[in-house]
Amino acid sequence: MTKKPIRVAVTGAAGNIGYSLIFPVAAGTMLGADQPVILQLVELPPAMKGLEGVALELDDCAYPLLAGIELADNAQDGFKNADVVMLVGAKPRGPGQTRADLIRDNGPIFTGQGDAIEAGAADDVKVVVVGNPCNTNALIAASRAKRVPRSSFTAMTRLDQNRAVGQIAKKLGVTPGEVKDAFIWGNHSDTMVPDVSLAHIGGMKASEQLAAEWLAGDFDKTVRTRGKAIIDARGKSSAASAAFAAIDHVHDWYLGTGSNKLTSMAIPSDGSYGIPEGLIYSFPVKITAPWKYEIVQGVSVDAATQARMDGSTKELLSEREAVKDLL
Repeated sequence: MTKKPIRVAVTGAAGNIGYSLIFPVAAGTMLGADQPVILQLVELPPAMKGLEGVALELDDCAYPLLAGIELADNAQDGFKNADVVMLVGAKPRGPGQTRADLIRDNGPIFTGQGDAIEAGAADDVKVVVVGNPCNTNALIAASRAKRVPRSSFTAMTRLDQNRAVGQIAKKLGVTPGEVKDAFIWGNHSDTMVPDVSLAHIGGMKASEQLAAEWLAGDFDKTVRTRGKAIIDARGKSSAASAAFAAIDHVHDWYLGTGSNKLTSMAIPSDGSYGIPEGLIYSFPVKITAPWKYEIVQGVSVDAATQARMDGSTKELLSEREAVKDLL
């Protein structure tokens, strides 16, 4: 190995998403085929036996890039010296719970994880929050890690982008790799705004190849409610698709977007497009260098899209208000 290993901490590592996530990371899918990794796998104490079994499987895969496996039953130990922290573990919504209930339940989890990042992660650590409600959970964690730049905290809307790309590809009978530069505004919730204004396939705008009625109707609804549809169909929430979206998120943040000019990341707003500064909001971003992103400027936003973006902003402001004592 010629490169220094990158330390990747993953919470909820024995859970459904975590289990789907860590093997491709060890194989080099996320950080590159020549980049060694050390996996720092974190679970709750009752799940440690299962995590030990996951570690045995990782050993049995004999990944050439896997330079080490460290197990921890707490974030303080699990995040020590971590270069990348993937906050996957979170409490799922229970029967009868509202989104506000979920925010209050998960908030204290992310205060503790933010404290652990502050205490022991690398100075230039990069964080992606997967556990829902991910935008506000990222806001909470960032508020506790004061020595880490706010720009290092992100939340995952890449799953929503991937869903949008998948729907367009299916509709047009092309591969997802042919669909470029679709993206997501706002919150990872049903207020999100899928945007195809910059999307193109084979040099032609997506909006010129797809009926406006479909884009405003079935496409938009499918992307925004896909998570519920998956739960209804399989009795469980998204796991593999969420895991690979998290891999895509970090991959592009580190290695760039390839033939796509942009990607979707929920990041601290700098005030662009009228979004309140500091709010964790999904924007189209371009990657300018490893671990460096910039919000794509100059996107034309029509009145209808702006109204929906404002609705997502309102929801995020409400979520921030609900956890203001944790910030």
